[in-house]
Amino acid sequence: MSTTMQLHLQSVPARNGRLWIRHGFKVFQRQPVALAGLFGLFLFAGFVAMLIPGIGLLLTMASLPLLSLGFMLATHLVLQKKMPTAGVFVAPLKLTAERRRSQLLLCLGYAGAMLVIGLLSDWIDGGSTRDLQKLIAENADNEAIANAATDPRLFWGLATRMGLMGLLSVPYWHAPALVHWGGQGVAQALFSSTLALWRNKAAFAVNMLLWGALLMGVASAVSLVFALIGLSQVAPIVLMALGLMLSTVFYVSLYFSFVDCFMFGAPQDVLDEPKSTSPS
Repeated sequence: MSTTMQLHLQSVPARNGRLWIRHGFKVFQRQPVALAGLFGLFLFAGFVAMLIPGIGLLLTMASLPLLSLGFMLATHLVLQKKMPTAGVFVAPLKLTAERRRSQLLLCLGYAGAMLVIGLLSDWIDGGSTRDLQKLIAENADNEAIANAATDPRLFWGLATRMGLMGLLSVPYWHAPALVHWGGQGVAQALFSSTLALWRNKAAFAVNMLLWGALLMGVASAVSLVFALIGLSQVAPIVLMALGLMLSTVFYVSLYFSFVDCFMFGAPQDVLDEPKSTSPS
């Protein structure tokens, strides 16, 4: 796992954005329980961390770069016909001291940036998002929730939050993997990730559009079906389960976007020849 690989930045066609999703589903089908369990474990750990006063939220946000890299390592293990375990989340910290330091700096930088985004968004929306969340958590009456949801500041705060989070994801999309497998420093990894997404923006645009369409399609279909059979109250439970599954598939698919953008000896069909897809 400590070998530095030669990574070659390349351009891929837009249709590859669809293939990343397809490969993600195929790998998930090989180890659905193990992969879903990893995502569930991360969510549970995040919930526990959130209970820590003062630093819980920062710890959860700081762990997100390791979540994406952990699922890349888990996907690699599944392709090798091995069982992924929770060790994938700490494996990146067990390499050289230099790479461990770089990964921790990436995590701290991500948490700091997310904190700034949150503060800026709260300032723009005047706290309207927090007020709405509080009303929902307290099961307030529908009229109060509706009034809070129509606050015009809510839109601008949400737009700021989502826009800045989207921009932040660009340099961090591949950065942890570039540190882990490529041995790159923090600045180089962030720059390389940004360059890769820009060079392959058509593929990533297709990928994001398809994910959005898939999520909306699943939500609409489930709501409609359960409404027709008179079990609308069950729909949220089914949607939550499907949401967890699709989130797991999304993180699994990140591996294939990395392999595509930084091809390092991967065969054309990574699923047919799993043992030669990436560094060990």
